[in-house]
Amino acid sequence: MKHVFLIIGLCLATTAAIAQKAAVTGAERAAKDQKSNLGEARNLIKGAMTNAETKDDPKTWFIAGQVEDAQFNRENTKQILGQQPNEPVMYEALMNAVPFFLKANELDQRPNAKGKVAPKYTKNIKGILSANHIYFLNGGGYYFDEKDYSKAHNFFEKYLEIANLPFFAGEKTAAKDSTYMMIQFYSAIAACQMQNPELAIKVLTRAKDFPFRQSDVYQQLIVEYDQIKDSVNMEKTLEEGYKIFPDSSMYLLNLINLYIYSDRNEKAIELLNTAISKDAKSPELFQALGSVYETGYKDNKKAEEYFKKALDLSPDSPIALSNLGRVYYNQGIGKINDANALTDAAAYEAEKNVAKAFFKQALPFFEKAHQLDPKSFDCMMALRGIYYQLLPEMTKQYEEMEAKMNLGPQ
Repeated sequence: MKHVFLIIGLCLATTAAIAQKAAVTGAERAAKDQKSNLGEARNLIKGAMTNAETKDDPKTWFIAGQVEDAQFNRENTKQILGQQPNEPVMYEALMNAVPFFLKANELDQRPNAKGKVAPKYTKNIKGILSANHIYFLNGGGYYFDEKDYSKAHNFFEKYLEIANLPFFAGEKTAAKDSTYMMIQFYSAIAACQMQNPELAIKVLTRAKDFPFRQSDVYQQLIVEYDQIKDSVNMEKTLEEGYKIFPDSSMYLLNLINLYIYSDRNEKAIELLNTAISKDAKSPELFQALGSVYETGYKDNKKAEEYFKKALDLSPDSPIALSNLGRVYYNQGIGKINDANALTDAAAYEAEKNVAKAFFKQALPFFEKAHQLDPKSFDCMMALRGIYYQLLPEMTKQYEEMEAKMNLGPQ
């Protein structure tokens, strides 16, 4: 009886193996038939991919890829004929086919019984992936327009992955051409839209070495580092960007601000002087240089010198006017504080008069700035302070400004 059961068991195993091989053949036939039900073909091949007799056969995985490719081609044919394809179905099948083909190729490289590698499917796999390659760009664009940035990113990445497959080395599909560079960029932009800074930084870092919209990549990378408060890498990226794009004020001004905020005033001044030597007509550069001397070194003379140069270049700039006015205003406040610390009446009055001279010097700059930008609350505050210090002769102006400021920031 044991022999009988053993024979029955062998028969059942053989029958199951034959059934799975028949399933692969059935799926293959369905993939080639334009009118077949591809859902049934998927079910047929699904069992074969897990069956011990067929799961290690490259044909099983190749046919699984062919079924998905057939689905893609059915929808893509509609598109070619000017009909409306079901794009989600089309692109899902395009994406699904890739891992099946790659698995088939992997199994196809195994040596045969004689120890030789004689692949049967690699050539066809290469042909299909090469022909479909550009559609991964289209799929990425479709999902990007749909605001499904995760899928868009996956499609762009799959385009790059296929281009880098070893069996495409030296072929047109692997070319690091303008399209390849463009997709590096769009993959990074899709990653940025996913609100995933770590992923965005990884993809942007890869894309920054390509010349396609390189400055945009650097600028977005700076934004991502700023978002996660990584000041070290943000500074490094700014410095790299400035070396590559020395004429871009974005890198320059942000580097200067970073140096100023981190109390590296010498580096800020060095960078500003370098920039001014290239562009001596930029009021922003002189304003920045004045600010370094004003806030970093408390050097009012130098600050005044550079703010005046900025104002000469941009005489109707509320910012340039306020900067210069502030230098005089702050010196006036300093003299008031000095006066209040004195006990000698004559010395007190002398310091008060010096303070008033600074306030009068600041006044026309803030008045013009207020005229040009009447909504600036900071400017109104400065004017109120000046009018107060110049009482009683400026009582009317003080009261008018008080009334205006009581309305709150405009």
